[in-house]
Amino acid sequence: MEKNNLQKAFHLKSSTPRAHGLDTLRSLAIVSVIVFHVNGYHDDGTLPAMLVPAARLGWMGVDLFFVLSGYLIASQFLRPYLAGERPRLWDFYRNRLYRVLPVYLVVLGLYFMVPVWTEDPTLSPIWQYLTFTLNLLINYRVNQGFSHAWSLCVEEHFYLVFPLIALAMMRKPSLRKTAAVLAGLVLFGICLRSFFLFHTLQPLAKAGQPFGMFYIEHIYYPTYSRLDGLLAGVTLALVRTFRPQWWKALLKRGHALSCLGLCLVGVAIWLFKDRWTSVSGAAAFGTAIGFPVLSLGLGFLVASSLSANGLLGRFKVPGAKLVATLAYSLYLTHKELIHLVDLCFPALFKAGGTPWLGVYAASCLLVAAVLYLCVERPFLLLRDRRRTPTASLSQPDKAQI
Repeated sequence: MEKNNLQKAFHLKSSTPRAHGLDTLRSLAIVSVIVFHVNGYHDDGTLPAMLVPAARLGWMGVDLFFVLSGYLIASQFLRPYLAGERPRLWDFYRNRLYRVLPVYLVVLGLYFMVPVWTEDPTLSPIWQYLTFTLNLLINYRVNQGFSHAWSLCVEEHFYLVFPLIALAMMRKPSLRKTAAVLAGLVLFGICLRSFFLFHTLQPLAKAGQPFGMFYIEHIYYPTYSRLDGLLAGVTLALVRTFRPQWWKALLKRGHALSCLGLCLVGVAIWLFKDRWTSVSGAAAFGTAIGFPVLSLGLGFLVASSLSANGLLGRFKVPGAKLVATLAYSLYLTHKELIHLVDLCFPALFKAGGTPWLGVYAASCLLVAAVLYLCVERPFLLLRDRRRTPTASLSQPDKAQI
């Protein structure tokens, strides 16, 4: 009885089948990002030694979020075409506003009105957060507070532009034209990162000057160089929506997709391994093509998670559904809570290790649950009440969008 009440409280039941593999990947993505930041703030043995190598790769969790978002959002927007209808642009934007803005504005308010909340007192101007231009204009050398909002900026730009491109292209749909646009955007990112590599990063390295800040501000954060994950997800959504036979054939190969995805992710790890210390050799290739390789691998893993023949799609991971449901609030608050736990429990901060991790994990879940129940869930329910009815077609779970 208590379990059923908990499920209802967290809006875990849905009228549409829930993709358990997507929950697993979404929970993996947020946990990866969290341990990455914990390792960055607490490079003192707080994490078990066996987790440290994986924690250093936790930044890839954001790229996994991008692939998942591209797939889910594109699937949602394109679905009306299957019923011979045209997507309603304002309905899409309104749904996104209900999903993203309320809890984001609450957390942003805490940053600017409660100084102890921020993990770093140097914040960018508030208008950059409100206009989602932080990732394009940030001065990371000076302002590092709430810097993880950069990925939300990438997502918002995607929400704004993707529907316009899709509507324009669907006036005269063409497989060849769609493939050309997708390939062109990937090539654009490769060329842009290569330009920065040859004209800025390598000259800085030759002059003996650090190049890490430039890499963050001009390659890692900006939307124009981080489209690959979103494009991988959109490609999956396009195949599922408009090429159902291709999609069925793809999902019959769940294990092969998993193996291929892991191999490509492994290649990306090798390409990125020296990116902060080198701009030649494998690191140079990583700067130019590492993100497309990583995104392709993650795209195969997402497809595998939707396959009944894949391990991710076949088995439910205990707790994954809850963590996936809280993922957005967890992402917004996890860095601040590293600072707050250290501040509130100085003895644990000095000791580090398992006790600190336990208190930190509990704090993250508690704060995320409060935000979800008090802010996210009410607006999601309001969104669903105002959502325009759609033909009863197979669709991703609303709670995952």
